[in-house]
Amino acid sequence: MPKDKTETHERIIPAAMKIFLEKGFEKATMREIAEEAGITAAGLYRHFVDKEAMFAALVEPVLSELQKWCERTRQVDYDFLEQGDLDAMWNSGNDLGLVVEQIYSHFNEFKLLLCCSAGTKYAWFLHDIVVMEQQETLTYMEEAKKHGVPVKEVDPKELHLLMTAYTNALFEVVVHDFTKEEALHYLDTMHQFFIPGWRAILGL
Repeated sequence: MPKDKTETHERIIPAAMKIFLEKGFEKATMREIAEEAGITAAGLYRHFVDKEAMFAALVEPVLSELQKWCERTRQVDYDFLEQGDLDAMWNSGNDLGLVVEQIYSHFNEFKLLLCCSAGTKYAWFLHDIVVMEQQETLTYMEEAKKHGVPVKEVDPKELHLLMTAYTNALFEVVVHDFTKEEALHYLDTMHQFFIPGWRAILGL
């Protein structure tokens, strides 16, 4: 982690972002980042112990925000369940909120996670999201069952496959550099395609 917040440190962050986006984590070097920041490689090590610590400094704040966003929207989903209004849950536009609130506020950071993280612990970013959402969905279905909702039994492996397809589709807006306007249109198409299927398969 960075040791201070000096002016030099503030130059390192955009320099690291630029080099990692251009070359990816594996091919980027500390020397290149130092040169981009206008300091020596030795000077760079006074701020970050290694390349992965620098990568983490770029993406961890965004991952923390994403986690908080997921927790908030999850609570909203449970509120809809308590109110007996699952139609409102499906129509709440949480995915659109993800695009507006998270992805396009931190587009470069998500680009790093999705396209430039090979060789780091973040390389499985999408898979980790799928696993988390799969477990949360199964937990939600159990709670819905307690509320008298006629949920369907879903094979966890099948749910994982479908969740992977959905999550990959959602983040394609970053992989292919969609504008926000393009992404919002695409997400509307995704809703039309996926939501009826989810409801039919899950029974929610």
